[in-house]
Amino acid sequence: MEFCKAYNDATKDKGNTVIPVEISVYQDKTFTFVLKTPPTTVLILQALGLDKGSPNPNTNIIGTLSSQQVEEIAKKKLNDLNTVDLESAMAIVSGSARSIGVKVQS
Repeated sequence: MEFCKAYNDATKDKGNTVIPVEISVYQDKTFTFVLKTPPTTVLILQALGLDKGSPNPNTNIIGTLSSQQVEEIAKKKLNDLNTVDLESAMAIVSGSARSIGVKVQS
């Protein structure tokens, strides 16, 4: 119950956005946690003002992201991705966008 209260306090300014967390629990039953950035697809959908992705992403395109929007999302996610290069992070974001039916402008 302590974790739920602490997590809710830490994320109360985030609204209904999904916020992943990494929890470390110790033998004396204390804990620490680190908040992560929202999932990439959540950030993409927020940038487009949409609620959900396409049910058929290969045939039904639901929106288009500009390269500037991709770069902004990549900068937000850079600490949580398995790369330190912005170009690679942008490629990861672009792949996530395509997987939910969002076209990325070059």
